[in-house]
Amino acid sequence: MQKLTAYQIIDAKKHHKELTFDEIKWFVEGAVSGLIPKYQLSALLMAIYLNGMTTKETAALTKVMLESGEQLKFKGAHYVDKHSTGGIGDKASFILGPIAAACGVKVPMIAGRGLGHTGGTIDKVESIEGFKTNLSSKEFKEVLEKFNFVLNGQTEKIAPADGLIYSVRDVTATIESVPLITASIMSKKLAEGANGIVMDIKTGSGSFMKTPKRAKELALSILDTAKQFKKGASALLTDMSQPLGNAVGNSLEIIESVETLKGNGPKDLTKLSIELAAHMVVLAKKAKSIEAARAKCSEVISNGKAYEVFEKVVLAQGGKLKSLKNQKVAKEVTIVKSKRSGYLKDFQNAKIGLKLVDLGGGRKLVGEKIDHSVGFIFHHKIGDKVKKGSPLVTIYHHKKQIGLVKKISKEFTDSIITISSSVIKKPRLISKVIV
Repeated sequence: MQKLTAYQIIDAKKHHKELTFDEIKWFVEGAVSGLIPKYQLSALLMAIYLNGMTTKETAALTKVMLESGEQLKFKGAHYVDKHSTGGIGDKASFILGPIAAACGVKVPMIAGRGLGHTGGTIDKVESIEGFKTNLSSKEFKEVLEKFNFVLNGQTEKIAPADGLIYSVRDVTATIESVPLITASIMSKKLAEGANGIVMDIKTGSGSFMKTPKRAKELALSILDTAKQFKKGASALLTDMSQPLGNAVGNSLEIIESVETLKGNGPKDLTKLSIELAAHMVVLAKKAKSIEAARAKCSEVISNGKAYEVFEKVVLAQGGKLKSLKNQKVAKEVTIVKSKRSGYLKDFQNAKIGLKLVDLGGGRKLVGEKIDHSVGFIFHHKIGDKVKKGSPLVTIYHHKKQIGLVKKISKEFTDSIITISSSVIKKPRLISKVIV
């Protein structure tokens, strides 16, 4: 066999050539071990970003990243997880996980922290006092088998190659590459032992896939890769042109999740959570049709079984129910009112996430401590009729942040939220389902 070199592999991808499994394996293992320097890894990632990868290459990269670390294995189709590409106010994991679990699905969920303007599932759940997100593999399996649902953070043992590659992508403008996103997501989901995956692919101003075309491209790439690994999968293209639900901010989102599990949540958050959970139920073969699965999911909300699962998992992972039921939120409240009457036209969704970061509810630097208590409650959706002087946003903050909050309030009315004199059509929450 010809001796492989990093230069040769970079050059091949630069000229649109398909890399072999051996070439991808050699390169990734060399990068992880430190034999291949980061500047050569950067060069390959940029070549992939510009020239793409075939389905075969993407599956090979996924397999190599998967096999770089620990793998959990479970037998049976009923081990199913969901993954979202992230957005503003996206707290559906806390709702759909318990719903699916109450319907008999085993949900082995490994989630991440905040990224850029998007909030992180792990950051949000850590607003529950004592909740452990660093379970060992043994603890992870024990909670899952006992309660059908477990929520853990990614450890260094799960797909460590992904951690390295992602850190380089983050600083080399190669984040928005469909094959690299696919391999990153799928290597982690396969490592956690899921035999089926439901993808929630966001599109719109608050997402990484800005257009429906790009969102569909990612959906098909993930489904093709799942097929290569003989895993069941489905993908939903969902709206992220406005916050999901009403709450944005760690503690506020946990409060809204609890209310949704109790049947009192916002319509959009409830609908999306049930729909995603229903697809999980079908993949797990716990219902014969999506209609039957939706009915089961609605029932476990109505009879309290979904919320019961959530409480049990919180306790099993060290969380305090007192904290869950009395989430700490910032004591100071500022209400931002509309300066005109009309119809809510749009949100600069990514800016909302960045304003939360400014308040301390997200990170500007890796490892920075998060303030779980700050955040926003939005009072209207796109297409709603708004009167001059009516509340648009309630800001939860601290007394020392008054100056910053005045600035943020002005940004909300001047640029982040747009009011139109014309009637505005409401966006579709779920634009496409690909099975």
